[in-house]
Amino acid sequence: MLLMSLRGLVRLARPHHWTKNLLVLAGLLFTGSFQNPEAWRASVSAFATMCLISSAFYAWNDVRDAERDLAHPRKRNRPIPSGEVSPRLAVAFASALLVVGALLAVQLRPAAFGLIALYAGIQLAYNAGLKAVPVLDACAVGSGFVLRAAVGAAAMGVAVSGWLLLCTGALALLVSFGKRRAEFHALGEQRSDVRPSLSAYTKESLDGLVTLAASASVLCYGLYAIESHTARNHPSLFLTAPLVAYGVMRYLLLVFQGAEGIGEPDLLLIRDRHLVATVALFCVLAALAMMDVVPSLGIERLQ
Repeated sequence: MLLMSLRGLVRLARPHHWTKNLLVLAGLLFTGSFQNPEAWRASVSAFATMCLISSAFYAWNDVRDAERDLAHPRKRNRPIPSGEVSPRLAVAFASALLVVGALLAVQLRPAAFGLIALYAGIQLAYNAGLKAVPVLDACAVGSGFVLRAAVGAAAMGVAVSGWLLLCTGALALLVSFGKRRAEFHALGEQRSDVRPSLSAYTKESLDGLVTLAASASVLCYGLYAIESHTARNHPSLFLTAPLVAYGVMRYLLLVFQGAEGIGEPDLLLIRDRHLVATVALFCVLAALAMMDVVPSLGIERLQ
């Protein structure tokens, strides 16, 4: 029984969703700080903090939505609806995660702590009612991605780049609306019972929103990789733009094919080999560009 409860608590924390928190490390890559041990320590601390805080809200969200999740083909197997973890234990677990996360957060720089507090506030608003408001529901989810990237930069004590927030925001909306589209099709007539905001969407509106977010993602990153201050100092960064375009198009293909895992976009970074390879190659190429290794091949003459 104890082993079952422990397994259920681990599932309740959704460790596979911690891939989202890797965005905390984005500042390391795009400021060239990945060669600085102090920056690594600050970023890893921020990453651990966000893992605890986000898991606390996942658990609270599951407690709040337990009855609705029973009607969901996938969510009914979550620890609380399935009876693996009691609501009382889940609340205690979430509270413990939040307390430990808060204790870690106060050790970070004040700006990072403030952004984490803002993240927590948005999560509370989302669970309190924003999740039922069309478009705002996806924007609230997307803001979590943006704040993760901002927390990472603030933890290192570097200025939060507007380009970083813009690119992250566009990609976050793509993932959020892609997830809503997957739920819209998977839930059928039950969609309004499981997620009220879906009743206001149509297939056409979701297709349009997904396409708009995808276009914005490619455009924003393309401009960043060519016109930003970082790109001007590291000209070969523009070579990462085709990888972003390919990754977005691959995600669009999976969304419109109704591929398994779209409803859990975090899992796509683990399951889809094309996306895994694209992200890995992107990180390597971006790191080389920030180290000015690639321009030695003469690529800077292309600009």
